[in-house]
Amino acid sequence: MRPHLTPRRVWIARGLAVLVDLVQVVLPPASLFPLVDVIDVLTAVAMFALVGWHWAFLPSFVAEFVPVLDLVPTWTLATVIATRGRTAPPLPPGQAARDGSGGS
Repeated sequence: MRPHLTPRRVWIARGLAVLVDLVQVVLPPASLFPLVDVIDVLTAVAMFALVGWHWAFLPSFVAEFVPVLDLVPTWTLATVIATRGRTAPPLPPGQAARDGSGGS
């Protein structure tokens, strides 16, 4: 079973996905083609770091290199699929998170 994600990590991942998809629609794809590819690779690395591996990221990553499909918000869709239902339940008031860091 995959670990639960904190709500903060989910919101960061979803916000990053929306931002990247918006930037890629605004950038002219022909003149900045290498830059768009670099953005896709960095986004994939960031999503793996924030969310972990999920099957939905693979088709999204591949679709970003297809000229017409890169206009579809694939990162946003893949991130929503990868993060749905994976947030940890909220802690009761006054209870600290047990993250194993050794702090009190």
